[in-house]
Amino acid sequence: MEDKEVFEKYESEVRSYCRIFDEELDYAKGAIIKDVNGKEYIDFFCGAGALNYGHNNPYIKEKVIKYLQDDRIMHALDMYTKAKCDFIKYFEENILQPRNLNYKIQFPGPTGTNAVEAALKLARKVKKRTNIWCFMGCFHGMTLGSIALTTEKEAREGAGVPLHYVTHIPTPYMFENFDTIKYMQTLLDDDHSGVEKPAAIIIETVQAEGGIMVFSKDFLKDLRKFCDDNDILLIADDIQVGCCRTGTFFSFERANIVPDIVVLSKSIGGYGMPFALTLFKPELDIWSPGEHNGTFRGNQLAIVAAKAGLEFFNNNNIASQTVRKSKIIEKFLKEEIKPLSDKIEIRGLGFIWGIDVHDEAIAKNISKQAFKKGLIIERAGRKNEVVKIMPPLIIEDELLQKGLEIFKEVCKDNI
Repeated sequence: MEDKEVFEKYESEVRSYCRIFDEELDYAKGAIIKDVNGKEYIDFFCGAGALNYGHNNPYIKEKVIKYLQDDRIMHALDMYTKAKCDFIKYFEENILQPRNLNYKIQFPGPTGTNAVEAALKLARKVKKRTNIWCFMGCFHGMTLGSIALTTEKEAREGAGVPLHYVTHIPTPYMFENFDTIKYMQTLLDDDHSGVEKPAAIIIETVQAEGGIMVFSKDFLKDLRKFCDDNDILLIADDIQVGCCRTGTFFSFERANIVPDIVVLSKSIGGYGMPFALTLFKPELDIWSPGEHNGTFRGNQLAIVAAKAGLEFFNNNNIASQTVRKSKIIEKFLKEEIKPLSDKIEIRGLGFIWGIDVHDEAIAKNISKQAFKKGLIIERAGRKNEVVKIMPPLIIEDELLQKGLEIFKEVCKDNI
C-alpha cells in the first residue's frame, strides 16, 4: 500500500483495526467493501454494529442527500427543528408505542459512551446514590464514567486514574451453578459485605465485546425483579446489540422486560452517522435545563438518517429477515465449524455470533487470513480468543453463505 507511510508517519499509534485489516479501503455498498485496488471484502464486521442496514443504504442515502440539497438546518444544539420533531413522532409511534414502551427521549452527545454517561448521571441524581453495579465481561464505553464500568484490563489501565463508584458482579457463566441474583441480594442484606447499594445496574443482554455471552431470558426476568424489589434502576445497554441485532428491535424484548433506562447508539444512526439516545421512564426526568449537554447533541443530519433507518427497518420487515437468516448462520456454525475441534464453543443469537477457539494466536490468524481471502471479521472476548460474526442485517443469502464458506476454509487451516 503506497499510502501506508502516511498513516505510519502521521497517525497515532492508538489505531487498532488497521493492524489486522491493513489495506486502504475506498468503496462500500450493502455488505461489500472494496479497497483502492478494487479487491472485494464481505463485511462480517458491520462497523462494530453501526451499519445494520448496510453500507450506503440507498433509501437512507436519498433522504440524507435531499436534506443537504435543500439547505436544511444542520446544527441546532437542542433547539426545536422540523427534523427532530419528525424523528420523535416516528420513533414514538412506530417503535415505542407498538412495544408498549413509555420513555422520554434525551439526545446526548453523538456516541454510545455519551448516552451511557447521561444514563449514569441521571440514575445517580434520581436515587441519590453514587454506586453503579455492572457485570464482569461488560463493555460500556471509554470515557471516565463508562470506562469505570468496562472490565477489559487494557482499556481500564488507559484511563490513567483510579476508577471509582462501580461494583463488578460475577456473571452466571463464570462459575458452575453460580447464583448471581442470590449473590447480589447477599451484598445488599449482609451488613459486612462492604458494598454500597447502587443507584442502578447496567447490563448488555448479550455481552458483545465480552465474547458474545448471551444472558438467558430467565436471568433477565430475575434481574428485573431484583431491581424492583430493591429500589434499583435497571439500565439496558443496547448500543451494539440493539436495532434488531438480536432479532428484535430492542435486545431485551425476548425476555419481555422493561428497563428503566435504555441507551442506544451505533445503528440507531441509520447510515453510520454518529447518533445516540438515552431513553428513560417519564418519572425519572428530573433534569434541570442544560444540566447535561453537548455541542453536537441531536445532530440534525444524523436525525434524518436515523428516521430513514427506522422507516427502512419497518417497511422491509428487517426483524423477520434477521430471524430467518440467523438460522442459516447458526446451522452452519454448528454443523460445519463446531466439528472442526472439541475446543470450539459456539455462542450467539440473531446476527451476532461468537466462535470461541480458546487461543489468542489462532483467533488472530483466522481474522488476518480471512481478510486476505476477502472477509472482514473481528475478535472479542477474554484475550480476544473469540471470532465474532456480525454481518449487516440486509446481507443477501448467497453473500452470507459465501462469507461463511470463507470462514470455514480459514478455520480448517488454523484449527
